Amino acid sequence: MTSAEKTKSEPLIDLQRLVVSIRRRRRLWTATALLGLIAGGLVAMLLPSPPTAVAQILVIHPDDSPTDSGTLMRTDVAVLKTTKTAGEALKKLNSTQPPEEFLKDYDGLGLTNNVLQLTVKGKTKEEALARAQAISDAFIAEYIGRNQAAAAAQQKALLDQRNQAQNELTPIEASIVTEEAKGRNANPAQLERLYSRRAELTSKISDYDGRAQEAGIGTPKVAAGTQIVDAPRILPRSLLKTLGTDMGIGLALGLFAGLGLAAITSVVKDRPVLRREISRHLGASVIAQLPKPPRFLRRSRAATRRQRVAATLVRAVSQEGGSVSLLDLGARQVTAELAVDMARELAGKGPVSLVDDLPKANLRQLAGDAPIQVLDRVDAPVERKDRRIGVGSIEPGTAWTDLEFLGEETILVVRTAHANTEWLHTVARQLADRRIPIIGVVLVDPDPRDHTDGTLWDGLHTALRGRAGAVAEPVPVPARPVAPARPVAPARVAAPERKVLPERQVAAERRPRPAPKPVEMFPEETPVRRLSTVAPVETDAERTVERVLEPPREKKAPRRRPPTPYKRPEDHDNADQPTKRFSPVSPDNAEAL
Repeated sequence: MTSAEKTKSEPLIDLQRLVVSIRRRRRLWTATALLGLIAGGLVAMLLPSPPTAVAQILVIHPDDSPTDSGTLMRTDVAVLKTTKTAGEALKKLNSTQPPEEFLKDYDGLGLTNNVLQLTVKGKTKEEALARAQAISDAFIAEYIGRNQAAAAAQQKALLDQRNQAQNELTPIEASIVTEEAKGRNANPAQLERLYSRRAELTSKISDYDGRAQEAGIGTPKVAAGTQIVDAPRILPRSLLKTLGTDMGIGLALGLFAGLGLAAITSVVKDRPVLRREISRHLGASVIAQLPKPPRFLRRSRAATRRQRVAATLVRAVSQEGGSVSLLDLGARQVTAELAVDMARELAGKGPVSLVDDLPKANLRQLAGDAPIQVLDRVDAPVERKDRRIGVGSIEPGTAWTDLEFLGEETILVVRTAHANTEWLHTVARQLADRRIPIIGVVLVDPDPRDHTDGTLWDGLHTALRGRAGAVAEPVPVPARPVAPARPVAPARVAAPERKVLPERQVAAERRPRPAPKPVEMFPEETPVRRLSTVAPVETDAERTVERVLEPPREKKAPRRRPPTPYKRPEDHDNADQPTKRFSPVSPDNAEAL
């Protein structure tokens, strides 16, 4: 796990972990789905649906039009589900059941704009048929009565309008008679206006009379057309269809309940199921994994795979001897068998012993006749030179101080989704406090579709790649030649400040010089001469040390150049005149300048 992954904020709900957790709890939601299926079948067998009667009613609407979208039929269905219709039907049945409860036993459905289907339930077939007939008659009577009441109200309104027009016509007739009695003195314009008004009122009165007569007739088409077109009948019931429907509903409900329960428990319990989560919480890499041990079949294949993992663990531990422990967390039998397989692998290289501190493991029975010594934790000596494999447990209630006697290093055998995050942190912290390094983690019963990386990129001292140097042979490194020590000059009293030489000058002085040629002291041809005393030769190292330690010399001030005499502008004007000769400048005069 890199530092970038550490700093990355974790989501509130990891969907990958949630899916894996639900898949691992497939027994739970499969069991709930099966229970729902069985419950649906039992309900269909033991609690059959009551008899149901069906009737169809043709409803004629006086205001029906081809553009109607079913509004009138929805209105009729709503009227059918009222307590007034239910009460009228109960009166015909002579029943004392409350209308509110009776409404739950029947329902209406508009098949078309003019056909209404009525469905009624009853305790017996006869009761269901009687209820359907009573409700149909009550609905038809209520519908026809409602239309007749509307027609009567319309007729009354028309007659009232006719009477009002007739009352207005009476004074107009009297005015016409009075005006005609005047003879020649009558006003023709007034008579014309009275005549037109009388004609208008007479027309209205005749119109109101005709419309009132039509309204009095009512709606015979509606009354005659609204009727039961399909008499009440009992619906045929299929036991297989009912059984299949109820079982399918129970299966769906049970599956949904199981999936919801599995998702909730996976979030609440907080048990890591992914390789990366287990390695991160334990602080060690996953070096091997084993499937869930089979109960009946494929035991030979599981034993072969376990032996391969044991050989991998033997190569992972150090080869110089010592002790290693296998600590169990939710896979007791696998841990015991894995420890025995590791001991058999190491038995061919030297003596090996098993320290049994795992309850209910039966290591002696698993070891059999193998050359393996099985000891209890109390009987095991503290100091032992042979190879030792300790087998213990890190379940809740573990004595942490006893883990040091099982092995200097440890391998954790952890079952997936067995412990929660808090306990994994406790195990890692306790092992770190006891200074017991974790070589790696062996996962038992992991998810087969989990391809997450269970390798930690931190903690090189506990990772397998950090143990490569301990297992492999050391590579010889050529020794660097040691330079001869330089002679140290005697210390001087009150040594002045050292003078720093340039790098090129120091390199040139350190460069080895060619050795002087030997001088022949007594040549054969030349006569022997008397030589003077030879001064001791100073080496390069002594010369370099003296130059470094010698006091700094005083720097001479740079020699000043005499200033150039100032030439005035008027001197340029006298350029034609001859140049004057000046006397030489003495050094004293130059210093004065």
